[in-house]
Amino acid sequence: MIQPGQTIGIIGGGQLGQMMALDAKQTGMKVLVLDPTPACPAGQVADDQIVAEYADVAAIEELARRSDVLTYEFENVDLNALKDVADQVYVPQGTHLLYTTKNRIREKTFLRDAGLQTAPFRAVKDAADLKRAVAELGYPCVLKTCEGGYDGHGQEVLHSDADLAKCTGILSTRDAILEGWVPFELECSVMVGRNENGEVTVFPVAENIHHDEILHISIIPARISPELQKKAQQMAVQIAHAIDLRGILGVEMFVGRDGEIYINELAPRPHNSGHYSIEACNFSQFAIHNRAVCNWPLPKIDLLKPAVMVNVLGQHVAGVREQIAKQPNWHFHDYGKAEVRHNRKMGHVTILTDDVEQTLTEIDNTGIWSE
Repeated sequence: MIQPGQTIGIIGGGQLGQMMALDAKQTGMKVLVLDPTPACPAGQVADDQIVAEYADVAAIEELARRSDVLTYEFENVDLNALKDVADQVYVPQGTHLLYTTKNRIREKTFLRDAGLQTAPFRAVKDAADLKRAVAELGYPCVLKTCEGGYDGHGQEVLHSDADLAKCTGILSTRDAILEGWVPFELECSVMVGRNENGEVTVFPVAENIHHDEILHISIIPARISPELQKKAQQMAVQIAHAIDLRGILGVEMFVGRDGEIYINELAPRPHNSGHYSIEACNFSQFAIHNRAVCNWPLPKIDLLKPAVMVNVLGQHVAGVREQIAKQPNWHFHDYGKAEVRHNRKMGHVTILTDDVEQTLTEIDNTGIWSE
C-alpha cells in the first residue's frame, strides 16, 4: 500500500493527469509528472515535472527512480519502457491492460472472448481485405486505424463503394479494423475501478452526446431503464475482472435499438465522461484511480445528485468565461492550457441538477455551444 508522503509518477501531463494530481495532493501524496511541454496542465499542480519526450528512455528511468508507484493518463505509453522499469518501481497496471487496449483488434477480440457483445469486426491490412470485409459486413460500416485514433481522428464512415477512395490514409497504416454499424439509441459509458486485492467499485451510467466525434455533454444518470443501467454496470465489472484491472477503466457502450448493450471501446485511464464525479459523487474517478493503483480499499460509489457535464472546447472559452458572473451554481474547470485552439479540450462545466431537461435547455440558451 502506497502511503501519504510517497510519490506517484504520472506519464502524461494533460488534464487527466492534472485532476489525478489534484486528488493525490489532497491525500498527501507527492506527484512527479513526465511530459514534453513545460508547465503542462499536470505540471502546474505537481510537485515536479520531468520535461522530456515520452520515448526518452532516460527520462522514464528517472521517473521510475524518483517514484514509488507509476501510472499514466493516456494510452500512448511505450510498453517496453514500462517493462524495463518494472523492477525499479511499483507498476500496478502492468502492461497487459495497455497492450490489449492500444490495439482495436486485440481489444475487440478480448471483449468477444470474455463473452461481451460488440459490433461485428474484421481485421483489414489492404484494399483487397477491405473489399472482402465490406462484402461480409455490409454498409454502413466504419474503418478505423487499430492504434492512435481519438475524437474521430483515424476513422472513416463508409456508406457505399464511393467512400472506399477515402480510405487510402488509414490503409497506409497497414493495421486497420472494419466494424459493422450498430443502430443505436444512445451512447453511454461506465467507469469502473479495481485494486490489486480484487476489490471493484463501479460508477453510475453516463449518457454521452457527441458533436463532430468529440464528447459534448454527459448526462448522469443516463436516461435509460434501471434494468439497462444495472446491466451496463455489471458488464463493466465483468470486464474489470476479466482483464485483471488495477486502476480505473472507462467502458464505452452503445445501447442498440434492439435493446441490447454493445461494448464499443475501453479507455485504461480516467475518461472525459467521468469528470462529473468530482462534484456529483462521494468519490471522483480520479480518487478511485489513485486509491486503486496505491492499493487502498475501494468504497461503494454513490451519486449524490444528478448532473450534466459539458465540455469546453477552444471555441467555447470566451463564452464560458462570460458565464462565470452569471452562473453561481456552475462548477467551472479550466485546464490551464497555454494555447486555445478550435476543438481542443480546454475545460469543462459540471452542473448538479434536480431537473436534467431544464438544465439542458439552460445550456442551449446560453448560445455558447450552438455553433
